[in-house]
Amino acid sequence: MKLSLFIPCLTEHLYPDSGISMVKVLEHLGYEIDYVENQTCCGQPAFNSGYRKEIVPVAERFIELFQDKECVIAPSGSCVAMVRVFYDTLALNPALKPGLESLKSRLFEFTEFLGANADLEKLKGSFPHRVTYHDSCHLNRELGVREQPRRLLHNIPDIDFVEMDHADQCCGFGGTFSYKFAAISVAMVKQKCDYIEATGAEYCVGADSSCLMNIEGYLRKHRMNGRTIHIANLLAESIGSAP
Repeated sequence: MKLSLFIPCLTEHLYPDSGISMVKVLEHLGYEIDYVENQTCCGQPAFNSGYRKEIVPVAERFIELFQDKECVIAPSGSCVAMVRVFYDTLALNPALKPGLESLKSRLFEFTEFLGANADLEKLKGSFPHRVTYHDSCHLNRELGVREQPRRLLHNIPDIDFVEMDHADQCCGFGGTFSYKFAAISVAMVKQKCDYIEATGAEYCVGADSSCLMNIEGYLRKHRMNGRTIHIANLLAESIGSAP
């Protein structure tokens, strides 16, 4: 199977290591990787800010670029949810609707794809640290992906996984929400970080770099003990250090 990469803006510009790690894991599993040239933003930031008419050309371009690909993988539940769930609310060119419907069945968030297709024996690496997991909102609520990342973590023999309280509670980022409603956002991320610290985890694992950026910022600013890591980075490090 050939997997085409959908690399979100935040991954490309701020966290390219998570995209690279995703590729390392997928290649380790034997998949052929294809990068779709000239891809751009899926339109989510503008959509969430109310510019629903303005992003139609962006969404149509996305569909045109990816509609014929065998399988599309992204390291972000948020961006996958934008395409699979929210593109249906846009006034798209009717001629592209069949392409979108077909694409939605072949577009997956990274852990969602691994949960359905990966040979877990090939991912039994080593990560001898205590970790907890944060459920990002779109991945959990819009795509229904909750158990898959946990299964991947529990599959690593020497990992010490501890659930935090209210793991599915929003971290407070929400894109522009975090500066339009800064006081509320800070209160939410404080609570999230308190839950993380209570587990004694060295790492808070997540599947969306946006959430991890927000959480990491609070942890560092307040000199808390935990740090964040994208699950793609963790899995790549795990299989890379396996005996």
